[in-house]
Amino acid sequence: MVALPAPDGRQFVYRVYAPGDALPGDVFWSAFHCHEDTDSHALPPVSDAFDAAEIWHLG
Repeated sequence: MVALPAPDGRQFVYRVYAPGDALPGDVFWSAFHCHEDTDSHALPPVSDAFDAAEIWHLG
């Protein structure tokens, strides 16, 4: 799971399916591109700063 912060204080959380040895940066970019690929007028922009994202694994 990846939570991406928006400037308005909201967070958008995405489930990213990746192997257990996936690099955190690759998981982050998958979530970021998922957000960017949605209708750009429907959602606010999110931070593209890796350090601003929260990433956690579901077991």
